Amino acid sequence: MKLVLASTSPYRRELLARLGVPFEVAAPDVDETPLPGESPDDTAQRLSLLKAKAVAERYPDALIIGSDQVALLEGIQLGKPGSHEKAVDQLRRMRGKTLEFHTALTLLNARSGGAQTANVPVRLIMREYSDAQIESYLRKDQPYNCCGSARSESLGIALIARYETEDPNALVGLPLIKLTEMLANEGLDVLTWRGE
Repeated sequence: MKLVLASTSPYRRELLARLGVPFEVAAPDVDETPLPGESPDDTAQRLSLLKAKAVAERYPDALIIGSDQVALLEGIQLGKPGSHEKAVDQLRRMRGKTLEFHTALTLLNARSGGAQTANVPVRLIMREYSDAQIESYLRKDQPYNCCGSARSESLGIALIARYETEDPNALVGLPLIKLTEMLANEGLDVLTWRGE
């Protein structure tokens, strides 16, 4: 079966490429607005499944990977900053604090309609850093399309004191440990898969 990543995120694409298996990418084009009263975990789970289902309509014989991430700081959801000013604001509010990331994963078998879902949480503890360090970091890394404004896979790691998770890839947006387990449940072992 064909493997399709239901995401336009370059970070998720790079993570999935690490497995060395062939895949295609498709934009899910879904409304990512949280529902009233919805928990962060529920939002991430719902959106990961919604993204996979949206792409499954175009790929009825494929395995579809959907993923979504919600970040929380003191009970408030953080999104992608989108601008320098908003990134500065996010990083100022985050310094010295603990954040929760809820990264949900769905593997949908479009042929059978069966779906596996999981949430891989990450607890992120930020360092104390200065306004000058924020400005220098943003000029170098420009993480304006990154939830929480600190890219752990590049220079943003210097803003982080530590993190706690069962899968460090979950912080970037695609829990590969859980994904390889889900693929194995579908009969696809990434260690022996030849892409045939």
